[in-house]
Amino acid sequence: MTKSLPQPTLLPVTETPNPKPALGTKLWKKLTSIDVLAPLAVGVIALILWELFVRITNMPPFLLPGPILVIQALIKDWGTLFGALMITVQITLVAFLAAVVSGVLISVLFVQSKWIERSFFPYAVILQTTPIVAIAPLIILWIRRIVPEPNTTFAALVVCAWIVAFFPIISNTTLGLNSVDHNLRNVFQLYRASKWQTLIYLQLPAALPYFLGGLKISGGLALIGAVVAEFVAGTGGAKAGLAYQILMASYNLQIPRMFAALLLTTVLGVFIFVSLTALSDFLLKNWHESAIKREN
Repeated sequence: MTKSLPQPTLLPVTETPNPKPALGTKLWKKLTSIDVLAPLAVGVIALILWELFVRITNMPPFLLPGPILVIQALIKDWGTLFGALMITVQITLVAFLAAVVSGVLISVLFVQSKWIERSFFPYAVILQTTPIVAIAPLIILWIRRIVPEPNTTFAALVVCAWIVAFFPIISNTTLGLNSVDHNLRNVFQLYRASKWQTLIYLQLPAALPYFLGGLKISGGLALIGAVVAEFVAGTGGAKAGLAYQILMASYNLQIPRMFAALLLTTVLGVFIFVSLTALSDFLLKNWHESAIKREN
């Protein structure tokens, strides 16, 4: 008789979970990614070429200052420019928040009835297509009769920036609320969900990617509206924000200072866009195709 060999006992294999990278490691990977290094390299090369062009052609500073001269003017006038930057930030932030709140509320109102949407949406389009430069002086005059000093100029600038910024919120959010999968809508109707339950648990989550897309557009437009309104107010003698500094520097042929104010405006616009993009990725990263990172 042959004895059967004992069967080897298999030990259970325990998988060691992959440790999550630390916050500093994730931040370092993000900063050293191609998405950051590529545009940074292009910007540095452009600045070097700009400085070389100014030096080789002996371009006078009142026509085109070099980047070094602009940075020097920024450091020299930092106190004044930083105060103007804070005013522009306040106007942009208040107008942007007002555009978000009013845009979402109006979009919710629109989707309650097709008659409401068809009756009022064209007027939102008309307000969006009206040049803010043309109506800003009138808005400033109207606000002066309603809002007492010293908040008159600030309120008028906020209204002008709000007019420019609120349409993308209305347009995108209304589109998202109307783009709900009809099968899911039928399921909610099958379970006799109320209009508010359908809105809160179905339509608003489905409209979130559309809303966040409009948010990124609206943030930049709020800054543009604030700067344009500041130009109009500055021509009337009202001191406000970076646009006033740009206006005064151009009048006095202080072109390096004007470019320094333009640089701060550009940096502010980029910061707004990057912040809203990060917010969008954070809210959509676990479920929406636009933010999920895949290996293939």
